[in-house]
Amino acid sequence: MSRFDRLQRRVDKRERLLEGRYEQVQERKQVLQRSWREAWTPGRIVIAGLVSGFFMGRAEPVKIAVKSGNLMQIVSLLSGLFAGAGAQEAADQAGQAAGQAGRAARAADQAADGAQAAAERSAA
Repeated sequence: MSRFDRLQRRVDKRERLLEGRYEQVQERKQVLQRSWREAWTPGRIVIAGLVSGFFMGRAEPVKIAVKSGNLMQIVSLLSGLFAGAGAQEAADQAGQAAGQAGRAARAADQAADGAQAAAERSAA
């Protein structure tokens, strides 16, 4: 049996496994949808409405703060802070990637020099 035949068998096996998992996911999705719909009884809907109404009432002072602009200043300050930290991390990662690229380029140059020297020795 050739290597290609073995690879083909492995691919077929993985495809069957993937199809089986897909069917399992579909079945579980249907069960979840059904149980979700069954869980929303009229009593729970009323309770959810009361709780959301309570939180909306508690959010009213926040709306007033937003209208005054103080909250927006705080949010913009914090977003700038987090954006700066994210930019610094990205710059650090870019520096590391550049260093790795430089090392890889030097290794490739050394390999090319070695191959050229070997070719010259064999030609001589």
